[in-house]
Amino acid sequence: MAILGTLLKKGIRIREMLEQEYTAPFDLQKKELKELLMTASHTEFGKYYNFADILHSFRKGHHEFYKHYKNNVPIHAYNKIYNDWWKLSLKGVKNICWPGRVKYFALSSGTSEASSKYIPVTKDMTKAIQKTSVRQILTLSKYDLPPEIFTAGILMLGGSTHLNKRGSFFEGDLSGIQAARLPFWFQHFYKPGKRIAKTRNWDAKLNEIARKAREWDIGIVVGVPAWIQILIEKIISIHNVQNIHEIWPNLLVYVHGGVSLDPYRKGFEKLLGRPIHYIETYLASEGFIAFQAYPNRRSMRLVLNNGIFYEFVPFEEKNFDANGEIKPDAETLLIDEVEEGKEYAILLSSCAGAWRYLIGDVIKFTSLEEAEIVITGRTKHFLSLCGEHLSVDNMNKAIELVANDLNISIQEFTVAGIPYGTLFAHHWFIGTDDVADHDVIRQKLDNHLKILNDDYAVERSAALKEVKVEVVPVKTFYDWMESKGKVGGQNKFPRVMKNAQLEDWQSFLQQQLDGNHL
Repeated sequence: MAILGTLLKKGIRIREMLEQEYTAPFDLQKKELKELLMTASHTEFGKYYNFADILHSFRKGHHEFYKHYKNNVPIHAYNKIYNDWWKLSLKGVKNICWPGRVKYFALSSGTSEASSKYIPVTKDMTKAIQKTSVRQILTLSKYDLPPEIFTAGILMLGGSTHLNKRGSFFEGDLSGIQAARLPFWFQHFYKPGKRIAKTRNWDAKLNEIARKAREWDIGIVVGVPAWIQILIEKIISIHNVQNIHEIWPNLLVYVHGGVSLDPYRKGFEKLLGRPIHYIETYLASEGFIAFQAYPNRRSMRLVLNNGIFYEFVPFEEKNFDANGEIKPDAETLLIDEVEEGKEYAILLSSCAGAWRYLIGDVIKFTSLEEAEIVITGRTKHFLSLCGEHLSVDNMNKAIELVANDLNISIQEFTVAGIPYGTLFAHHWFIGTDDVADHDVIRQKLDNHLKILNDDYAVERSAALKEVKVEVVPVKTFYDWMESKGKVGGQNKFPRVMKNAQLEDWQSFLQQQLDGNHL
């Protein structure tokens, strides 16, 4: 199996990587949409929205195909596409949005809504994700890594690979669906192995991984920052060592995604014996969208030629309402029409049968030539009560700076906009187990946000009259997640809380406080 390491060190390339490197993003995306439309033209969705007519327009002018596409097919948020189409696939009906019967549905982590979403995972999407995963692994050849990293194990901390049978389909975490179908050549490297991966009890899974940690030579870890940090803390505690490198001396790479690493970086680095490489990945329930292609870049390259066609919606009030819901007549752009530095929500059309589907993430292009992006937040996870336009990207950076200023680890946080007299305030809940004065955190957080965001600075002297900070034990955040059935794997704590979710969180905090006083 050392052959994988040999191939990587030689910098082997695959055809799709070369095609993306030497082809204009627009040309790749035009071809991608044409192939998606041709494949799905005889599905119920394709017939209803007349894909055959759209395909005829590909022979015409530069953007003519796109005009036909967006005129024929409406924008779909989850509720619309599920109620109109996907629920038929869920009932076992074939050829709805993609050829064949959908046998697997990923349950999304659902940070912004109370209930999980059912996202179709077709055979073609599974293959596309595996192909992109190989492309990301091959980028390791660009890093200055010793040969032993390529024969060490890869620990992937995802959801349970045990899938629930529901009539004609299976449901589970996307990470579980993918891990259960790993290519044969990869299984030798994969940890914690099939048996532990099937464990449904999250605490039991973490404890077993921690106990067996010494038996494995791990070079790469993959997972959401919060849960990887919790696992490493558990390993260090159980084996009574100072840092994780005493257990895994060859650990050199952490592949992370789902949320920004910035708020976790300070605490995470305290668990290491030496620096490692961080590689960001953008794998959503709807598909593998982007990955970090170069060392020392905090940006990811969009995958433009592997089963996904992208549209970009300027994240502005003319396109989204106050709750982050997209408007039916929202402006949409192709990849050759976007600008660097502006924020866009993403629409996907994919080989899983998503069509002009709002994924809910907001991105910013850092390089148009390289099609490189950073994730700045979610359409529903932002604060703009009075024009402060505070993004999750601003929040993550400010929290990281506060943690560095005070030399503390802030593992979780969330913020809510609340009334304050006749005006407004922000109420922050900061998750740390270190000794920290909430007034000091408040002052530093407020100051950093004023520097990071001009609109915020203006509103702090106008309608945004107060900033409140409440310091909460880290465990409380995860206890609340567990109470919602969202513990482990791909689940993330919401960065912005509104309405019923905020009321539920505050009620939970009060219960915890009352319980501690008994």
